[in-house]
Amino acid sequence: MGALWEVVKQAYGYLSVLPFIPFAAVYIGTYLYSRDRKQSIQLAIDVTMVFLIGSVSGLFNQLFGGSFGFYGILLVMLIGAGLLGNLQHRTKGRFDPVRIVRVVWRVGFFVLAVLYIIFLIVGLIRSIVQV
Repeated sequence: MGALWEVVKQAYGYLSVLPFIPFAAVYIGTYLYSRDRKQSIQLAIDVTMVFLIGSVSGLFNQLFGGSFGFYGILLVMLIGAGLLGNLQHRTKGRFDPVRIVRVVWRVGFFVLAVLYIIFLIVGLIRSIVQV
């Protein structure tokens, strides 16, 4: 069981370094299977978000010298879910947690994708300037 866990950790580490590779793989695989472009993009976003969380938190920790990246991302996502839940309850009178999680997850994908690009560029510039 320990060897299997190590394989999973290594695979996650490699795929988190370049999160656009899992996005492309899931999108192409799902599109070839279902021929539904919208469903393929949604599934690719959902799967890639797991890798983006690890990647952006690692880049954040590397750039700012701490270990708050993962917890900061989770905190912002939880606050966003709370705010959306409050808004939904006030406007519609009911609370749909599945919809809120889906919105937070997909908006988080776009925010983390932008942060990934920014942190990657800043990290590259920083490492070039240091040398």
